[in-house]
Amino acid sequence: METQIYLSPNFFSEREKTLVSSGSLSASTFLFESGVAGLRLKSNRGELVMLPFQGQQIWTAIMDGRNITMKSMFDEPYPNRPYLETYGAFLVHCGVLAMGGPGPTDKHPLHGELPNAPFQKAYVVLGHDAKGSYIGLGGVYQHTAAFTSNYLAKPLVKLYEDSTMFEVSLEVENLKNTPMELMYLAHINYRPVNNGRLVYSSPCTPERVRVRTNIPSHLNPPKEYRELLEKMAANPELHNVLKANMALDPEIVLYVDYLADKDGWGHTMQILPNGSADYVKHKPKQLDHGVRWICRTPDQDALGMIEAATAEPEGYTAEIAKGNIKVIKPKSTWRCDMEMGTISSKEAVKVEKLVNTINRTVKSKKR
Repeated sequence: METQIYLSPNFFSEREKTLVSSGSLSASTFLFESGVAGLRLKSNRGELVMLPFQGQQIWTAIMDGRNITMKSMFDEPYPNRPYLETYGAFLVHCGVLAMGGPGPTDKHPLHGELPNAPFQKAYVVLGHDAKGSYIGLGGVYQHTAAFTSNYLAKPLVKLYEDSTMFEVSLEVENLKNTPMELMYLAHINYRPVNNGRLVYSSPCTPERVRVRTNIPSHLNPPKEYRELLEKMAANPELHNVLKANMALDPEIVLYVDYLADKDGWGHTMQILPNGSADYVKHKPKQLDHGVRWICRTPDQDALGMIEAATAEPEGYTAEIAKGNIKVIKPKSTWRCDMEMGTISSKEAVKVEKLVNTINRTVKSKKR
């Protein structure tokens, strides 16, 4: 059984107020100084600060007292639609009609219309399932443009009472009587840890872990940066340990061909020097493109160790030419499921063994 509490903008004020609590689970409402509505979800292991009416972003994620969110130039979100004018969240939903950096002939905004979309409905959920008691946030954004599109985006996040892993799902419902094109990327932005080690369910070969060498138009990197990309393209294993002296300025992007375990999950970890790990699970059948984005500069420090997606982030025109655009049938719904957060060193050892087993199956098939 699940209880839903629908939110209204007048629930939010400068003074933080508890909306609902049950045991160690709670949800409280507040306004950032910028005026953006914030919702704080808490359990005895974790805390998520979410933006219920602005993209339903997870602005900040803290697990067992550690802030796992990227470092950015923004101390708080701002009530802006342009992607780069309010940037620094742990999770941003990107898409849906287009995604990625727009090419020369594209007219869509960077990462589409969804990142800061004004949600018409937002609600707190409180319930219990096979994993235990949880509290979460869901909502509905309807995007309608005459002659072109009419869809509902329905994300849901569930924070569990005794876990540092939380669930994220998204449903996109095509309300039209004609097919709808879809592009989606989950922009998951961890904070890199020096000497952190990347472990993931894909053999790290130049064929399966490909470095993007074409530079987006909004970046103007020096010659040394281009040389670094060429080295990593030939030997992608160079990026698997996040060395303190490895400046990835402005960014490095890789495309990873993920493999799934017997239950359909792909696995990605940043294993910290103490053995614990940041961890993401996604389903490659739903999100069949693995994008990795790393940015390590004096102003921004971010590890998108897996940005699970339906396409590469090169913009609509480039991706339709590659055949990467998905289609939702009339009156039908597309869905994706992910789990993310942190795990203990004992759990990380188990996951790494599983990943090694998955990766060995590919190598053995080549013999």
